[in-house]
Amino acid sequence: QVQLVESGGGLAQPGGSLRLSCVASAFSFSSYAMSWARQAPGKGLEWVSGIYSDGTDTYYADSVKGRFTISRDNAKNTVYLQMNSLKPEDTAVYYCNAFRVAGDAVVDYWGQGTKVTVSS
Repeated sequence: QVQLVESGGGLAQPGGSLRLSCVASAFSFSSYAMSWARQAPGKGLEWVSGIYSDGTDTYYADSVKGRFTISRDNAKNTVYLQMNSLKPEDTAVYYCNAFRVAGDAVVDYWGQGTKVTVSS
């Protein structure tokens, strides 16, 4: 059974840091691009960051550029999101996503999310 399990969320103060992890199982992790998305209370899903399957390229939303860093360890089937200089507006549930293009279809999987609260 395919699983993406996020962890590392919690309460952080403004200006603080958190590191999210997402462990994948039951699919070929190294063949999939990975991304993080978030959903703030009462708002829609927002894409945050992405990384190629081999880790060679990374992408960030403008709202987190320069503060967040995405990385992956294909040997551990894990993708990370290092979040620094946190702001109250970073408060959200953060979701891990795996995707790849297979012919004419996109195959993707989602985790259950981990909650991040930034507050003093």
